[in-house]
Amino acid sequence: MPEMTGKPPLTKKEDIIQVPHVHKEYQWEEDGYIVTRGSAWSGPGCHDGCGVLMYVDKETGKLVKVEGDPENPYNQGRLCVRCLDVPEVVNSPDRLLHPMKRARDQRGNPDAWEEISWDEAFDIVVTKLNQIKEEYGPETVCFYQGTGRDISAYLTRICYAYGSSNYCYALDGQSCWIPRMAGGFATAGGFYVMDCSQQFPDRYDNPEWRPPQTILLWGNNPVVSNSDGFYGHWLTDCLKRGSNMVVIDPRVTWLATKAKIYMQIRPGTDAALALGMLNVIINEDLYDHDFVERWTYGFDELAKRVQEYPLDKVSEITGIPQEKIRDAARMFATEGPGAIQMGLAVDMTRVAIPCAHAICAIYQICGYVDVPGGMTPVVTFLLPDQSSGNEWVTEKAAAARLGKDKYPLLTYGVQLASTEEVLLAIETGKPYVPRAAWFMQTNILACTSAEPRRVKKAYEKLDFILANDLFMTPSIQALCDLVLPAQTYPERNGIVAGCGMQRAEAINKCPIKIGDTKSDPEIVLEIGRMLNPAAFPWDTVEEMFGAMCVEGTRDLTFDDLREVSPGFLPFTYRKYEKGMMRPDGQPGFMTATGRIELYSNFFQNLCHIDPMPYYEEPVPSPISTPDLAEKYPLILTTGARTWSMFHSEHRQIPRLRAMRPDPLIEVNPKTAEEFGVRDGDWVWVENHVGRAQRKVKVTPTISEGVVSTDHAWWRPEESPNNLYNVDELNINNLIVHNPGDSGFGANYKAMICTIYKLKEGERHA
Repeated sequence: MPEMTGKPPLTKKEDIIQVPHVHKEYQWEEDGYIVTRGSAWSGPGCHDGCGVLMYVDKETGKLVKVEGDPENPYNQGRLCVRCLDVPEVVNSPDRLLHPMKRARDQRGNPDAWEEISWDEAFDIVVTKLNQIKEEYGPETVCFYQGTGRDISAYLTRICYAYGSSNYCYALDGQSCWIPRMAGGFATAGGFYVMDCSQQFPDRYDNPEWRPPQTILLWGNNPVVSNSDGFYGHWLTDCLKRGSNMVVIDPRVTWLATKAKIYMQIRPGTDAALALGMLNVIINEDLYDHDFVERWTYGFDELAKRVQEYPLDKVSEITGIPQEKIRDAARMFATEGPGAIQMGLAVDMTRVAIPCAHAICAIYQICGYVDVPGGMTPVVTFLLPDQSSGNEWVTEKAAAARLGKDKYPLLTYGVQLASTEEVLLAIETGKPYVPRAAWFMQTNILACTSAEPRRVKKAYEKLDFILANDLFMTPSIQALCDLVLPAQTYPERNGIVAGCGMQRAEAINKCPIKIGDTKSDPEIVLEIGRMLNPAAFPWDTVEEMFGAMCVEGTRDLTFDDLREVSPGFLPFTYRKYEKGMMRPDGQPGFMTATGRIELYSNFFQNLCHIDPMPYYEEPVPSPISTPDLAEKYPLILTTGARTWSMFHSEHRQIPRLRAMRPDPLIEVNPKTAEEFGVRDGDWVWVENHVGRAQRKVKVTPTISEGVVSTDHAWWRPEESPNNLYNVDELNINNLIVHNPGDSGFGANYKAMICTIYKLKEGERHA
């Protein structure tokens, strides 16, 4: 898969477009505070990296307040409650404050932890990893990250420099952002995002920009999730400027009430809907003939494929009336330019890549590609995720990546190890036995892993597991031998890049120090220098940050980045017409044909998967497994975000927890009556795989026969001996490892279940 291109050759900080600030320095004194301007792109929090102002009391030396930076074009002073409450996280009495170790045979025992020095901790890590490398080979160590933010590049570097290529993500089918990104690169040579003027420092005042006329909001509630470098309020900004919206979601969200058309889809059927909309656009001759003829490849094949998805069939699959599908397709194709904001609903099905392929084809055949108010390719001048250290991947290491033989996309595209193939290797010893794991800011048992009991049993076999994190988690308590205390973003320096961002800026450290903690990049640098000094030649993390820029900007130091933050690249539309998308300078896209490949040669020739988008019925479901559905008649979707928590984070923060004290399951009033439950009842959510406890929220905003619940629940206030009740609360108990044919995507959002009340004494808290 080609790397992102389209970047002008920047070599000096003077070439970067800067944003003027009232305070020229990143840190200053004001009314008894030391104020630090920075970015929130590290734990705790989300993917966005909003501009923040952090206030440290000069007398106490404590972080007491965080506000949005009104001079940062990204969020324009707006912040969610999680950032506003960061001081409570930073100063939490539950923070991990010192390195700790325990004997391998004491895993799960909370009383066995022993505080140690950093020198001893690093010595343990280096000794163990070198011993495993010598006895079994470096490929037997797997390196796990949690949600991306700014840790990916550091983790890949130490993974590859150590000699392993098993860089991992514990979500089955890598089904978060990566399928959408991989599909975009394979078909269009890049990752495309909705144009909300985020690439311009002057934002909505830029004369070249115009708001999208029509927005498809697909399986995403961005004002709550703020996902993947997309700040949710940009969408509301566009609505205020005249955009119309189509919302596709099983739940009636606040944004759905603002939509011109709302389609309440059956979970897991998004690919069918996209193909049905393509059927309308193509058969009614609503597509952009000039763009399709000049800039796409495989249109005739796509036109043939969509004939398999007439509206009556698609309506029956999705539960959406035919007229709504037709109206939405016509509106998007004729009232342009249009843009699509996709969410995790696309990734969290087995047909994630075919689904993304189909959805992208909608805006592609309409010609809304790299135009104002359309879909623009992401450009960045800082090192993207999963790229740092690639030069250290040997042929032997690449050949040992688990899952590459079964899923070629892991070799030619996103170079991750397959989550389920790592699990199978631990269980079976084939093709070799994994021996150790490093968990970097990831809570695999509570948050990401399907079949978490199976995962726990398997990982207990590993010889050595270490973690770095902010708080003790069920995963650390259950599985780890060594834990290294990490720092929150106000405590550390860093860089903001990747994850769809079209700017770069510094994460700046406040003048505070909490316990004996270190930042994630500092931990990686110090261990990396001991494992492979040549791969980590820097004396400080700031020097390392300066080397994290792609070719053309390697002279940009961290101090330079601080000075220009937030920095923007010069931007122009229709880059494909100007030879700016390809390294050879020719017009077109970074694909084999130089065109957007509606029929993907990459999928056909290298990955040996269907080159065309298609729909596959979820298994199990009322349609694919009717006998099983008689016992489990409800459709279950999981993972809807909440305002106050990010995945498994924030459960121990009083103010944020008060906003969501319990895990909820949303149930339609008629469904609740049918199953004999009321608002506030505690129920078991159960299917043929497992069960989990939830508190009922009766609401008309969910369809009859569909239930929706949040994920990643555990109770830090409960006993560590019971792993904080994670087993009773884990909705992933109902999910099996079963990725798509490409190795990407899994059915986290489309399952079947039943619900019934807990018996007396079954609720642990």
